Amino acid sequence: MSFDQKTRLSAYWSRRPCNSWLGGDAETGSRDFFERTELVRDRLEPFVRRFARFADWKDKTVLEVGCGIGFDLSMFACCGARAFGVDLTPVGAALTTQRLRHHHVPGSAMVADCERLPFADGIFDLVYSWGVIHHTPDTETAAREIVRVARPGGQVTVMIYNRRSLVVLQAYMVYGLLKGRPTRKLSEIIASHLESPGTKAYTEGEARSLFASLENLSVTPIVTTYDLRIGRNRYLPQWMCSLVPRRFGYFMVLQGRKPAASGPSMTALASSASPFSSP
Repeated sequence: MSFDQKTRLSAYWSRRPCNSWLGGDAETGSRDFFERTELVRDRLEPFVRRFARFADWKDKTVLEVGCGIGFDLSMFACCGARAFGVDLTPVGAALTTQRLRHHHVPGSAMVADCERLPFADGIFDLVYSWGVIHHTPDTETAAREIVRVARPGGQVTVMIYNRRSLVVLQAYMVYGLLKGRPTRKLSEIIASHLESPGTKAYTEGEARSLFASLENLSVTPIVTTYDLRIGRNRYLPQWMCSLVPRRFGYFMVLQGRKPAASGPSMTALASSASPFSSP
């Protein structure tokens, strides 16, 4: 990974924080912005609650890797979790902090790189990341870091993009076939045209390899509204998602547990003065 790659990635998401456009013309960081973005995100991605299971983590310690503008971290906090978040950009960390304040709930968000998480080993009950690590240059290292900071027996929930999806097929048709480049590699199209520079998408087998160290690993593709896009911000009705075979969904959720340790237990986060310490 080069410094330039990470700098470009940070600059991209600083200019256009993920899902910030859902706020429409509301002033970024305003009460109206937070309320609008939550309303629209819930409509577009109602399935998030099924995988995040926000209420299940009350009194547990949760880390969100790539907290964006704070949707999910604030929900964990609102449901009583001890919520910590990291984001590559100061903009994301700041907006997440503002959203936590908007909901009047405790929680922390800081700037950090998902390829080098600033936490000790084995301290989080849940490590959660929704649509983030496929953007970082070294996704394999990010996956290892996520597992590293989960406690033995802890839960990992990560969403990454599915290469064998309708979204990728649409991208191939537009940027491959219609451009007269039918032999153009899918990886090149995804990296060049799907969100930030260098974005990746994975097959189920590749996704399982990223988190092969987890027990009871499940991989669940989800057909989303984004699979039914007919314009930049125009989508077919959401009920039509049920007509598409699930295996072609753009989102792919991986869930598993870190194997329980056989040796002495790790120091609990709750008893630590600060979770933000170098590994």
